Amino acid sequence: MKIRVYYEDTDIGGVVYYANYLKFCERARSNLFFEKGITPHQENEFFVVKKVEADYIKSATFADILEVTSEVLSKKGATVEIFHKIFRGEELLFEAKIMLVYLKNNKPSRIPKEILEIF
Repeated sequence: MKIRVYYEDTDIGGVVYYANYLKFCERARSNLFFEKGITPHQENEFFVVKKVEADYIKSATFADILEVTSEVLSKKGATVEIFHKIFRGEELLFEAKIMLVYLKNNKPSRIPKEILEIF
């Protein structure tokens, strides 16, 4: 997924604020669902982030065009683990391993087959 860095994504120095890299990853995950014509959030069923391991390698800046890649590392039971990378051209800026847990009625629940297939 391509993302342009807007002024609102940056701090006072024009550098992408650290938390926004996680937002960019969230957008890429949501986009996986949108591309299939569905939403990642149903009335009482949705994913939440359980664990994040992030590595900030280089800074993105105002007006950069970034590419977010997503690779599924594992799918089992109620969890999905995704490895995201953010690039500016060929240059790796950020990477994160993010574990998601599927909740139904606010309790961990087995991920339905049709949702697993999206990953």
